[in-house]
Amino acid sequence: MKVLFLAGLGALFFAYYWDDNFDPASLQGARVLLTGASVGVGEELAYHYARLGSHLVLTAHTEALLQKVVGNCRKLGAPKVFYIAADMASPEVPERVVQFALDKLGGLDYLVLNHLGAAPAGTRARSAQATRWLMQVNFLSYMQLTSSALPSLTDSKGSLVVVSSLLGRVPPSFSSPYSAAKFALGSFFGSLRRELDVQDVNVAITMCVLGLRDRASAAEGVRGVTRAKAAPGPKAALAVIRGSATRASGVFYPWRFHLLGLLRGWMPQPRAWFIRQELNITTPAAA
Repeated sequence: MKVLFLAGLGALFFAYYWDDNFDPASLQGARVLLTGASVGVGEELAYHYARLGSHLVLTAHTEALLQKVVGNCRKLGAPKVFYIAADMASPEVPERVVQFALDKLGGLDYLVLNHLGAAPAGTRARSAQATRWLMQVNFLSYMQLTSSALPSLTDSKGSLVVVSSLLGRVPPSFSSPYSAAKFALGSFFGSLRRELDVQDVNVAITMCVLGLRDRASAAEGVRGVTRAKAAPGPKAALAVIRGSATRASGVFYPWRFHLLGLLRGWMPQPRAWFIRQELNITTPAAA
């Protein structure tokens, strides 16, 4: 009976993730503002959008890396590509980034929020100063960008795409401030989705739950603490694009993360043994 139940559950997940009616042509000419576009999943998102013929404004912290991605996007066929280097830790920056995109593209069809500020895993990352910085980059800037872009997205009946992680669904060990920011994203955008529905505002919100980011900073932040492996950037990025283009409410990559989120609801107090399976307990966390 258990085998049949698990097989049926797997079949449902398979059908859910593959029967998505994705039409690549729907992204041709789409106006996209993409944050965190210089490395990892963000870089791969930029390349996918470029191949599909979207108009792009890319932003990230490091200008040199952005310039490289912009050049590659042009080679891949993007009709318009602009960039603005920006530090989302500065509260005045998000509004300026959205205004830049509106000026360059004349409006927005997609706001793809992908940037992150990583912190080393361990107890030192729980200082008040580090937590304030993490919340500004990983949560407050997402709110600010959304607030500034929402009028244009309302006009275009566009989409908000929020790239988060499993740490916003299942509390991890040794990453409490970062996880708090990710949980805050889920609550904020879940509430916003209900508000838009009540007001008959046709703006889709797609929450994307990805594995450990395929980038050096994310891997370094948990080095020696977790056994988790990074999600492959190109495949994760394609899952995000397919889900957001079909206006899905959620994307999980790998798909098993959806099941893990459900299991947390069924078993909210995991035993220490299960937690330790994800940790490299031979290496102590930073004090």
